[in-house]
Amino acid sequence: MIKEVIVVEGKDDISAVKKAVEAEVLAVNGYGINKASMDQIIEAQKRTGVIILTDPDHAGERIRRMIAKRVPEAKHAYIMREEGLKKGNVGVENASEEAIRRALSAAKAVEEQREILFSMRDLYYFKLAGASDAKKRRQIVGKALRIGYGNSSAFLSKLNAFKISPEEFMKVITSNFEEFKDE
Repeated sequence: MIKEVIVVEGKDDISAVKKAVEAEVLAVNGYGINKASMDQIIEAQKRTGVIILTDPDHAGERIRRMIAKRVPEAKHAYIMREEGLKKGNVGVENASEEAIRRALSAAKAVEEQREILFSMRDLYYFKLAGASDAKKRRQIVGKALRIGYGNSSAFLSKLNAFKISPEEFMKVITSNFEEFKDE
């Protein structure tokens, strides 16, 4: 059983998560996060901890930010967009049990005090920003590091917030991009 309460967007997400793992799951009903829901999440964080598992889309990221703003100690789990895509609809409810288990096992805590290990200069150097294929490259790296996708600014923030080590980052870069294998 997972110790933390898993926070998802809706009822279908609850069903999908409960098929994959034994855990307490709380739905916030999309943007409709009300005071009672937020109070419940805050209380769960105090007692057992919280893992946020929202859809890999704009709405899911917005909900994640809303919760993280009030519960900065929450852990974050991500399914990749292609893992949650079914007939044009993207969401946790479409992910396989294995994808959900993998996301939850890789959940990382965000810490308030960040050590800045990466800069925008790093993203440009590794062609994760400013290159014609930068979006695709960020998707590949985000998937490998299990931190999800974001535009260059959001991606940089995630690299630092999740304390991705330079060694972990370089391992992903060198294993995925031919031009950096000899560095």
